[in-house]
Amino acid sequence: MTAQRAAEPDAVEVSGLMINRGRHRVLTDLSFTLPSGRITGLLGPSGSGKTTLMRAIVGAQRIGGGSVVVLGRAAGHPSLRRRVGYMTQDPSVYPDLTVEANVRYFGAMAGAGRRDAQAAVDAVGLSDLRRRKARDLSGGQFSRVSLACALVARPVLLVLDEPTVGLDPVLRVDLWNRFAALAAEGTTLIISSHVMEEAGRCDSLLLLREGRLLAQLTPQELRRRGATDDLELAFLRLIQAQNAGVAS
Repeated sequence: MTAQRAAEPDAVEVSGLMINRGRHRVLTDLSFTLPSGRITGLLGPSGSGKTTLMRAIVGAQRIGGGSVVVLGRAAGHPSLRRRVGYMTQDPSVYPDLTVEANVRYFGAMAGAGRRDAQAAVDAVGLSDLRRRKARDLSGGQFSRVSLACALVARPVLLVLDEPTVGLDPVLRVDLWNRFAALAAEGTTLIISSHVMEEAGRCDSLLLLREGRLLAQLTPQELRRRGATDDLELAFLRLIQAQNAGVAS
């Protein structure tokens, strides 16, 4: 890590976060900080609270306790609208518009221009399909249009909820290479996944289970603590160790 990067403020600070849905506790007492200009992987089984946490970070989720500070402001503050990009699991794309028209539309809401839209389309590898209507794209291409819509405003923080789900291995590798390039340019990325092999492409990891933070560590630390190079097996061993601790 360079001295310049070490001096950068944290992009996200979460303290004592509690979120309820009705009488059900979804997230329990989460506390962590995320550094700027890094890729943080948010991993855990379905139902562990990954999407709820991401919604809290972008200011789209009511919290029941604690705090979420993003880029020095309370999550959801109006000043963050152009600084935070969010891609949900369900693509926010108009099927009757072309790829470029979709990206320009979302860009216009964030004050981005035509050149920004073109750059976002290029960044996700859809330059040759920019004039094709979204409804005529494959599933993987459709997802990449959503990613371009999140990128068009050139956000400082980019939050992506399972962006590679359903993609073939070649497309997944290509997207992760693009994520790495964005981080190298200074963008902070939070990327959720339930595919443990993707954890190895992240700078740091947040491991969630049943709404609690099981661990915050690097992929290398996960391998060391799990005593294996298999990240999925390492994660399972962490869970087993936690269960054993609770039982004792």
